[in-house]
Amino acid sequence: MKKYLLILSIFFLIFIQCQRTPKSTLNFRWSEEKAWEWKEENGWMVGTNFNPSTSVNQLEFWQEETFDIETIKRELKWSAELGMNLHRVYLHNLLWDQDSLGLLKRMENYLKIADSNDIKTLFVLLDDCWHPLPKPGKQPDPIPFVHNSQWVQAPGAYILGDSLRHIEVKNYIKGVVTHFADDQRVIGWDLYNEPGNLNAGVPGYDEFEVKENKDIYTLSLLKKAFKWVREVNPSQPITTSVWKADGKDKNWSKLDSLSDLSQFTILNSDIISFHTYGNIGEMKLRINQLKKYNRPILCTEYLARGQGSTFQAMLPLLKEEQVSAINWGFVAGKTNTLFPWSSWEEEFDSLPKIWHHDIFLPDKTPYDQNEIDFLKEILLTK
Repeated sequence: MKKYLLILSIFFLIFIQCQRTPKSTLNFRWSEEKAWEWKEENGWMVGTNFNPSTSVNQLEFWQEETFDIETIKRELKWSAELGMNLHRVYLHNLLWDQDSLGLLKRMENYLKIADSNDIKTLFVLLDDCWHPLPKPGKQPDPIPFVHNSQWVQAPGAYILGDSLRHIEVKNYIKGVVTHFADDQRVIGWDLYNEPGNLNAGVPGYDEFEVKENKDIYTLSLLKKAFKWVREVNPSQPITTSVWKADGKDKNWSKLDSLSDLSQFTILNSDIISFHTYGNIGEMKLRINQLKKYNRPILCTEYLARGQGSTFQAMLPLLKEEQVSAINWGFVAGKTNTLFPWSSWEEEFDSLPKIWHHDIFLPDKTPYDQNEIDFLKEILLTK
C-alpha cells in the first residue's frame, strides 16, 4: 500500500510540475534556420485581417447560406490593387461541427480566389475576443455605430471554461490543418488570437465571459492546440501572437518576467507574431524587444489612426525592419470597425471624422486618397 501511495505521489508531482512549466518547448518546433529560410522564400509581406464587408463575424463569413463569393472576389481584387500579398483570415470550430466538408470546400474556393490575386493566407483557428457565446446559424444584426458588436470567441466560454471539453475542438484543428498541410497558398497557422483577452467592460459580454482564471484555461487549450498541430507537422509555420502590454507583460524581451501565456507563446511559435495599436514609439519598442528571439517577426494587428498607428507612420519602419504587417480592417461593413473601441460607451450617429480601422467604404470610396497613394507607392515599388 505504501509503495502504491509513493508511486501515486510521484505521478501527482510530475503532473503538477508539467502544469507549472509553461516554458517547455513542444516537440518539433522549427529551428531558427528553417524559420529564416521561410522568411527568405516569402520576403516582406503586407496585407489585412480580411473579413468581407457583408459578414458580421467569422460564422457569417463561412457558413454556406452567407458565404458571399462575389463580395470576396471584389474585395480581394481591391486589396491586390494596393499591392497587398497576405491576408489573415479567421475560422471557427462551430463551422467544422456544422459542416466540415462544406467548410473545406469553401476554404478551397477562398484560397483559389486569393491565389489568383497573388495573396497568401494566414488562417486563425481560435480566438478569445468579443462575444463568449457563439452560435451557428443566422447571426445577429450589427448594433449600429458600435465596433465589432457581433464578433465571437472560438471556442467560446462553455468549452473554454471546462477543460474536459477542450477535446471537442481537436478534430476541427487537426482536420483543417491536415487538409491544407502542404498547400502553398497557406503561409502559416495562427493558432489562437489574443489568448487570455477578457474583453473587460464590453456591454452584454461580462455576464458569460470566463473571468476567473481565463489565462489558465486558455493556456491549457493553447498547449493542446500546439500539440495537435505539431502531430500533423504541416509544411507551414505555427504562431500565436504576443499582445499583452501591462502587468507582467510590459517587457517582451525579459522572458522570465512574462506571464505564463506569453512565455509559452514565444517559446513555441516557429515565427514570432505580435499586436500593437500604439504609436511609432510603441512599434519600435516591440520590434526591438522581439528581435532577441532571432526569428522572423510578423505584426498581425495594427492600425488605430486616432492613436497614431497609421500606415504612413508604421509601414516605412516595418519595411526597413522586414517585419511583415497585417492591419485590422479593409472594407468597412457589418463589423463597424471604422468606429473606435470607445463606441461601446460613447454614442455615435454618423461616421467618425477619423476612422479607427478599415480603408474603403463598400463602394470603394477611400477613407483618405493620400493614404491609398502612399500604400500603392510603398507596396508596389520594388
